[in-house]
Amino acid sequence: RIDIEAGLLPRVHGSALFTRGETQAIATATLGDSGMKQKLDKITGMEAKRFYLQYTFPPSCVGETGRVGAPGRREVGHGNLAERSLLPTLPSEEEFPYSIRVESLITESHGSSSMASVCGGSLALMDAGVPIKKPVAGIAMGMLLGDKGGVSDENAVIVSDILGTEDALGTMDFKVAGDRDGITAFQLDIKCEGLTLETMAKALEQARQGRLHILDEMEKVLDNPRSDLPPTVPKMRIFSINEDSIGKVIGPGGKQIRAVIEDFELTNMDVQEDGTIQISGMSSEKLKAAEEFVNNLVAGGGGGGGG
Repeated sequence: RIDIEAGLLPRVHGSALFTRGETQAIATATLGDSGMKQKLDKITGMEAKRFYLQYTFPPSCVGETGRVGAPGRREVGHGNLAERSLLPTLPSEEEFPYSIRVESLITESHGSSSMASVCGGSLALMDAGVPIKKPVAGIAMGMLLGDKGGVSDENAVIVSDILGTEDALGTMDFKVAGDRDGITAFQLDIKCEGLTLETMAKALEQARQGRLHILDEMEKVLDNPRSDLPPTVPKMRIFSINEDSIGKVIGPGGKQIRAVIEDFELTNMDVQEDGTIQISGMSSEKLKAAEEFVNNLVAGGGGGGGG
């Protein structure tokens, strides 16, 4: 049984409750400006991610008590799989300049919580008004072997939407995510010597049928992204100035840019090295006034504070 609810949290930008059997995920989507990108300090230098998914699996979701600290290896891996599953369906930054954060909180688990995160995350993005290309769903496939020995079509039984016990006792955990037209991400773990092409083809076909069924259920609740962004999402304007004028906008020690943010009640103001400026705030009028002020400033007119 699949139960779905979208928009259950009125204050957040986008939310969805996805329940499949005894596995449940509460997914939220939050939109921000370019300053809200996730910063990664890699050996090759600093990198900024515009889209990131954070997956949380507390001990309470499997009826246990325990210490809750930093994300473990399992949480990082499951979150990365769900993130990669949703990434191909997102609009480009030119089409949709917001930074996007999806959080999946697992509230109960007796199946694939990472695939529940994919389904919930896709619904939360649509609820937030993110113009994704197509809805994405995921399902976990398993395999049980008979007593004939070895992997063959006669000896292998493919199981759709495996439970925790089937994962533990079975010989395969095959997670497949995608839209109606194809696969966006998959992950395969096996405990046997290998798989035949026939067995893999059977598992993929069963996964496709299961994915289409889940997508049908999702589309009964939300078949397209919301046409408008929620009123709680900051509005945004992007414009450009000459690179030689960047210093005027920032000011000594950042004094000028802080004054613009304060005077015009901006959420943030991001100035790129090529002169591109992105400003965000809750008032369209204030954003327009801030853009006019900055253009007047770099033209040499200066000007006072905002309204």
